[in-house]
Amino acid sequence: MHRLVVALLAALDAVLAAVVGVAAALAPLALLWLFGGTFPWNALWPTAVSVWQLGHLVPLHIHLPAEYLAVAGIDQGAASFVISLAPLAFASFTAIFAARSGVRAARADAPATGPVAGILVFALLAAIVGLTGRNPVAAIHLWQGVLFPAAVYAVGVVLGALVAGWQEADPTGDRILDRARGHVDHARRGWDHAIDAIARGTGITVAGLVGLGAFAVALAVIFRAGSIIALFEAGHVDLLGAIVVTLGQLAYLPTLVVWGMSFVAGPGFAFGTDTTVSPAGTQLAVVPGIPLLGALPETTSAWLLVLVLLPVGLGAFAGWAARARLAEHEHAGAGLRAVVAAGIAVLSAGAAALLALAASGSLGPGRLAEVGPQPGPVAFAVGLEVLLGAGILLLSPARETFESADAEEDWEKRFELDAAAPAAPPSPRFDSLRSLNDPQGVDADENETAPIDPLPSSVSTPDDDETAPIEPLPEEPKKPKTPKPPPPAASRPDLGPNRPNPLPPID
Repeated sequence: MHRLVVALLAALDAVLAAVVGVAAALAPLALLWLFGGTFPWNALWPTAVSVWQLGHLVPLHIHLPAEYLAVAGIDQGAASFVISLAPLAFASFTAIFAARSGVRAARADAPATGPVAGILVFALLAAIVGLTGRNPVAAIHLWQGVLFPAAVYAVGVVLGALVAGWQEADPTGDRILDRARGHVDHARRGWDHAIDAIARGTGITVAGLVGLGAFAVALAVIFRAGSIIALFEAGHVDLLGAIVVTLGQLAYLPTLVVWGMSFVAGPGFAFGTDTTVSPAGTQLAVVPGIPLLGALPETTSAWLLVLVLLPVGLGAFAGWAARARLAEHEHAGAGLRAVVAAGIAVLSAGAAALLALAASGSLGPGRLAEVGPQPGPVAFAVGLEVLLGAGILLLSPARETFESADAEEDWEKRFELDAAAPAAPPSPRFDSLRSLNDPQGVDADENETAPIDPLPSSVSTPDDDETAPIEPLPEEPKKPKTPKPPPPAASRPDLGPNRPNPLPPID
């Protein structure tokens, strides 16, 4: 496909990703303005833009007006604060959409043109949105409003293009990925399989960690459903308000999944300064009346520390998958397997740190300035647990599935000796069975046997269902044996006195 066409399609993907994201933030606010009657129409676009920017990790600097402080009774010291805890649903959608665009560009033989065009267009749209949606209440730094959304899109599109480009790379080509794939494929002693094994194990680990976090959040919602419903009722919201609140909580659902991942890994997360929520213990302060926050446990038991075995088991599964990939190469020794285990642990820890960084930030003034997991402890715990599980599977001794060269030579020699050995004489039991099949007995030549007469059989006639016996073939008449005439007297030898007396005639 032509590079210009690929660039245009990538630009279209970037436009769709930005438009759909902003529309998802604008739709609930438009419903609130249409049916609520208390939301000013001129605040729709700036508020939607602020929500979209916060969803792409852009911090919002809140400045509450004095009139609102007087009506709400809020202290003047809490008039200015920062909200940086992102609803990761927007960033997740942008990254997934960008990854699909990168995959299509790589398959169209333009792994660089498509991503570059998409990143530039998305950055341009982020600048336009930031300039047209300035919010006096929730201000941003314009460079952050352009850079952070473009970085989210860049991460998705580059990863998609790299993965698809690596799979589609031609080791004999001239492009960068082609040459890199050629060098890796020609690497010796199993290093060509090591990269694939590390990538496979890391993908399994990261996907499994996200799945464990989602499972933990689901269990918390189920067991704490009473508290969530009580907070909904305490809010005294109507149907429209309940819909808007529910949509806002769904936007933060991926953030809660990362919190669940940190909880399962062991370090847990914080919801305020000097607070912690972890399997080892829970210490919380005053929590805002957001219904979904009712899922936070008030107390935890030490028995929940067994949850750390789940990441260990996940690392073991990743190690098993990596070892299955390394088993295809005969030179995958213990050193190479150790490198693969370390690579899986390091990359998994890095991915967990990035997720923890994206799911942490500030949610308000005072104690709420510190919310979410800390990237350092989460990365250390995940790396150690995954390394333990992957190391057990990758470094444990395995049973050899192939014979050694000496054993193969022994088998070949034994086969040659068996082939050169003389054949054993026929068994007497076999001779008796052969004599039963042959009514005339065994021939004079013991190496040959007389043919076995076929047993009588029957065939069905086309007229009826009865079977008629097959008539035997007529035997040829035997010719009578004529005695040979005696030789003439001249040809008889003269035996002299030893001549026998002639026999008397037979009557």
